[in-house]
Amino acid sequence: MNRSKWIVGLGLAVLVTAAYAQMPGITRTAVQEQDLGSLPGRQAVVARVEFAPGALVPLHTHAGEEIGYVIEGEIERQVQGQQTRIVKAGEGFVVPAGTQHLGKNVGSVKAVVLATYVHEKGKPVATMVKQ
Repeated sequence: MNRSKWIVGLGLAVLVTAAYAQMPGITRTAVQEQDLGSLPGRQAVVARVEFAPGALVPLHTHAGEEIGYVIEGEIERQVQGQQTRIVKAGEGFVVPAGTQHLGKNVGSVKAVVLATYVHEKGKPVATMVKQ
């Protein structure tokens, strides 16, 4: 990896981690960031998100779509305009851009989600909703 890509990757890891740093029981690890050649000006960010039992990512939005897959456990998803849904290991979900939503581990074991965010380059991965 060349130095500039390494620096961008490090910046992404800091940005993704900082967005969720205040949330007890949530560990977010940036896996990859890639510009999308077929969609100029857009990028994909892939992250592994671990939720301790009872851990909550409060109401937030994304500048682009969030596409997720539950690897372990189960997550309660509350998405604006949709019914609350429990997403279990082996199931996926999509959250439209700009839609307020939250996620909570409602199980008794750790839950793990692989999340991909497709958004305009330079925009934050997540923005918390002020309550």
